[in-house]
Amino acid sequence: MLKKLFTLFAFLLLLPACAGISDDMAEPRRYEEPRFTNQPPIRLKVSKIDISSEFTPSFKRPNVEHLFPVSIEKTARIWARDRLEAVDFGSKRTAQFIIKDASVTEEPLTSNDVFTQDRLKYRARLVVTLRISDQDSMSSAETSIEAWRELTIPANTDIDEKERYWNGMVDKLFNEFNRSMEANINQYLNMYVVGSSHIQEYN
Repeated sequence: MLKKLFTLFAFLLLLPACAGISDDMAEPRRYEEPRFTNQPPIRLKVSKIDISSEFTPSFKRPNVEHLFPVSIEKTARIWARDRLEAVDFGSKRTAQFIIKDASVTEEPLTSNDVFTQDRLKYRARLVVTLRISDQDSMSSAETSIEAWRELTIPANTDIDEKERYWNGMVDKLFNEFNRSMEANINQYLNMYVVGSSHIQEYN
């Protein structure tokens, strides 16, 4: 009986020690989603901003967005939180930031030349709609952006190199998205942007 109690006591002492070692040795993430707080927010004359996604990953090829160390869908949500700001809390206008697509596909490219390696072609696509609705006037206005990037790498690229390429691909995708979405908001939703001096002309 005494031997059993001693064994149990030693086991209980071992548990917190193992947990501590595991926590200390946890490997940090190599890549993080980009942030956009270094740029001024786009101040919208709305009472709130709803962020949602209609994109559902399939988790099977040719779709591979779930393999990326940085999520395009999550980064789009971060962009909306960092760049869009509701400032007219007394109004009945609301903004909806809707992620329509945040996919990445992989396409094997087989070479017919024995001296040329097979390759993998990746295509990242981000489609977002920003809609502003006014309950008082029963009207709405919206703008949409489709941003995409393509990447081709050797088929035998190891996973560490793939993740480096993929991370750079996402960075470039959001550089394009950030520039295009801000321009579209100021052009097509300018009446809802604080301080906007843009005048949209319609033919």
